[in-house]
Amino acid sequence: MQRILLNFNGKVAVLKFNHPEVLNAIGSQMTEELIDAVEEVKDPANGARCLLLTGVGRGFSAGANLQERGGNEPRPRAGDGLRSKIHPLLLNMRDLEIPIVTAVNGVAAGVGMSVALVGDIVCAQKSAYFLQAFARIGLVPDGGATFMLPRLIGWGRAMELSLLAERLPAEQAREWGLVNRLFEDNDALMEGAMAIAGRLADGPRSLGLIRRAYWNTWHNSYEQQLDLEARLQSQAGQTEDFREGLQAFLEKRTAKFQGN
Repeated sequence: MQRILLNFNGKVAVLKFNHPEVLNAIGSQMTEELIDAVEEVKDPANGARCLLLTGVGRGFSAGANLQERGGNEPRPRAGDGLRSKIHPLLLNMRDLEIPIVTAVNGVAAGVGMSVALVGDIVCAQKSAYFLQAFARIGLVPDGGATFMLPRLIGWGRAMELSLLAERLPAEQAREWGLVNRLFEDNDALMEGAMAIAGRLADGPRSLGLIRRAYWNTWHNSYEQQLDLEARLQSQAGQTEDFREGLQAFLEKRTAKFQGN
């Protein structure tokens, strides 16, 4: 892999965009490597119980790599590339059975912003910013942005970001609810994000079921969600982690979850 870096730090899989020359803009090669990397993270043999996603250098991701795309590309191909590469990547991340932490270390623009928001816990350094840049070049938001943003920050703010294509500073994004934790620049972001990822990696298997419940709530009715909760609770109740958690509660000690 050349455009991404993947290593396993204990139970945390650390995945980094690795094309700092273009602020980690996402091109065809990077997308293919990301798809392969997520499959590697899913492999039980690697023991990953949390995924931490960030970027190398001064940015998280500046969006699509327009330099790679070229200026004379026929217009229909942009949508084809989304369907064939970006959508499978995002759906695979959505369906991961382990939590995702994103550490936004600079610009998160376009589809890079969409990837950042797939994180269950979004961390950012104070100098970072988010940008729906599509209107600046005559395109529409993609990567699930038009689904995520109205639900996360409301219709008005989503329209403002998309139509005006203005930067959203990390501190304001925190106020709006797009960012969970803010950190000082330099090493503080990765230290803080790794601490959160490590805590999640030590958590029970039910964290993956919690992810599934919340992703489904956006399209389920109330009755469907109640039914889903019951089914997921039955699955969680059969795990060794639940037995350990219950025993630890009764013995007034900290549970030692194994992820099974």
